[in-house]
Amino acid sequence: MKSIITRRDFLKIGAAAAVGGIVGLPRTTPAEAVGKSRVILIRNKDVIDASGGIQDEVIEQMLDQAVTTLLGTPDPVSAWEQLVKPEDLVGVKSNVWYQLRTPRSLEAAIQGRLLKVGVKKENLSVDDRGVLSNPVFQRSTALINTRPMRTHDWSGLGTLIKNYIMFTPRPSDYHDNACERLGALWHFPQVKGKTRLNVLVMLTPQFHGVGPHSFSKEYIWNYCGLIVSTDPVSADATGATIIQKKRDAFFGTRKPISPPLNHITAADTRFGLGNSRPEMIEVIKLGWEQDILI
Repeated sequence: MKSIITRRDFLKIGAAAAVGGIVGLPRTTPAEAVGKSRVILIRNKDVIDASGGIQDEVIEQMLDQAVTTLLGTPDPVSAWEQLVKPEDLVGVKSNVWYQLRTPRSLEAAIQGRLLKVGVKKENLSVDDRGVLSNPVFQRSTALINTRPMRTHDWSGLGTLIKNYIMFTPRPSDYHDNACERLGALWHFPQVKGKTRLNVLVMLTPQFHGVGPHSFSKEYIWNYCGLIVSTDPVSADATGATIIQKKRDAFFGTRKPISPPLNHITAADTRFGLGNSRPEMIEVIKLGWEQDILI
């Protein structure tokens, strides 16, 4: 995967965005015609302190650097101005699973940037399990999607794609074949074409688990990263590569993610949400590189 960006690259990405290829919109042309998806992987070893606490200022700096690099802007405000407009109603789809939730400091950083570009406070909401009844989400014109990466008993991994399962009143309808049809949720009217940014939290990701809702501190580690992209599929695929390499290193042998990640592949090939193949993803690495695993 390439790690060098040029001005020509940015112009190509901008042109692709103009036709909806990498801004979270369903693709109507083959991935090859749209071009590669850009993913920002940023890490900072100081984001987690010695006691395991998250440093608010550091995570805000990481988010700012990732978004400005992704969109090729000189400052965070101009980057967010490309993503949302003051008149937007913005739902920040978070994840509150009690063992490994979206950090509140990251939620606050996202809200802060949205307010900076003029989104009204009353037109902004952060929610997870209540999105179907939340008035802002019901009328939203833009969504920001963020959640931590972790292994999952039904889908292999809890991903950005899977984070939208709360937009259906019947999540169990999407559990078949390792949750392969999760991409269909992104075509629901309350979601389709609205996702402006995806932030996959890789601060302390969980790389192994056994059974539903499994969690053990033995299987998390301080990766200290964020993966940011306008393409949720590419972000998830990048995170999955890191999780797989961590599993192999930890167990000393090939230890495939189980069940298989059918929903990531199908989100690309069946539902047209983005790129899942490595050759169609450009990963830009920023910050701390030790044990980066990609």
